[in-house]
Amino acid sequence: TLLSSLGLGTTLTFASSHWLLAWMGLEINTLAIIPLMAQHHHPRAVEATTKYFLTQATAAAMILFASTTNAWVTGAWDMNGLSNPIASAMILAALALKIGLAPMHFWMPEVMQGLDLLTGLVLSTWQKLAPLALIIQTAQATDPLLLTVLGLMSTLIGGWGGLNQTQLRKILAYSSIAHMGWMVIVLQYAPQLTLIALLTYIFMTSAAFLTLKASSATMIGTLATIWSKSPILATTTALVLLSLGGLPPLTGFMPKWLILQELAKQSLPLVATVMALAALLSLYFYLRLCYAMTLTISPNTTTSTTPWRVQATQASFPLALATVMTLGLLPIT
Repeated sequence: TLLSSLGLGTTLTFASSHWLLAWMGLEINTLAIIPLMAQHHHPRAVEATTKYFLTQATAAAMILFASTTNAWVTGAWDMNGLSNPIASAMILAALALKIGLAPMHFWMPEVMQGLDLLTGLVLSTWQKLAPLALIIQTAQATDPLLLTVLGLMSTLIGGWGGLNQTQLRKILAYSSIAHMGWMVIVLQYAPQLTLIALLTYIFMTSAAFLTLKASSATMIGTLATIWSKSPILATTTALVLLSLGGLPPLTGFMPKWLILQELAKQSLPLVATVMALAALLSLYFYLRLCYAMTLTISPNTTTSTTPWRVQATQASFPLALATVMTLGLLPIT
């Protein structure tokens, strides 16, 4: 029931051209994922669920308020008729809070850290779809400067925030913030590039989360022992992380390449330069994970306990599919 409601909420938001319906979809979506987050009854999970609920409820209330304001001024509830600048700015702020764009990103690492890996995967991929669809639909009505500032701040904060982390879920949350920034920055010039970036981001994040799930790793220290358990997985994971960082022969390079090219085309060289430098910050902490996994000398004494080789309980097909997509999709450019 919960999973189907999760799907239904997002689909409702996709299909709606009326603000109330869109708001209802987001609300169903939020209410469906809350029991999924709290299902482990761990205090940390409950805390994360509470934080998530409060931010999402705030954002939904803001969307409702802004759309009511817009309907009050213009007399229309449809989405493409956002002629009121206050309403459009408020809606963008609320949607940015929903997907965790900086400066509204503070809940994201905290919430991710409290969840198990599969719910974290749902939170960082599926939960982004509905608000992003609304952002794409209303982007033409919003102030371009606002979108640019949101995008730049998100990539910078997503890069800086992850540098100091040792918890993998927090690192992935910051990486999510940075990727959202890349999507938003190019939105007003080429929305199709936002969709490409979103698609590749979903593949890469799925591969990363499913790998961590397969090795049940939640801290960097645990990663150092993966080579003894599944050496091939360690190799592909290193490549997946480099793909997330956006290195050339891998899929992750494609959205960054096209977005930087588009920004240069729109004569925004300064913005493009800042974005490229912010990508370096993110690359640094991906490289740290790679180093912990595959570049530490194999037969060494590790401080953490070596994991047992147990029979895998999770289906390996989704992981294999996500990994292949993450490593090999660059030629489709």
